[in-house]
Amino acid sequence: MKILVINGPNLNMLGIREPEIYGKETYQDLLALVKDAASRLGAEAAFFQSNHEGAIVDAIQEAYGKYDGIVINPAAYTHTSVAILDALKAVGIPAVEVHISNVSEREDFRQISYVRQACVATVMGKGFDGYVEAMEILCDRQVL
Repeated sequence: MKILVINGPNLNMLGIREPEIYGKETYQDLLALVKDAASRLGAEAAFFQSNHEGAIVDAIQEAYGKYDGIVINPAAYTHTSVAILDALKAVGIPAVEVHISNVSEREDFRQISYVRQACVATVMGKGFDGYVEAMEILCDRQVL
């Protein structure tokens, strides 16, 4: 199984950005964890991170025909981007929404997720391990 892991704005700043919410581990630590987990699952993981909405839309569209699943943490675009939602719907690749923090316990504006409508599951509040769980969900779906 080939999985594209997409991370949105400011996730490249992990370890620096609000460590009380996101922890002290870096983006490179996240990539290493996901690579190891993918290997254990017998999957391949590729990564894309951007602070730009259109670039994320482009990455989703380019995934069509190349990837079997998408793990996506759209970050702030979760709550604002119909364009990312539409891109996920357009390609029809099974996707799992991931959030490092538990957004359901945060600010009111974070309670809305546009992308969730195009995802098979949402994993939140489990730190970096949420990415592993998301990949497990996608791999389990492929076996069924």
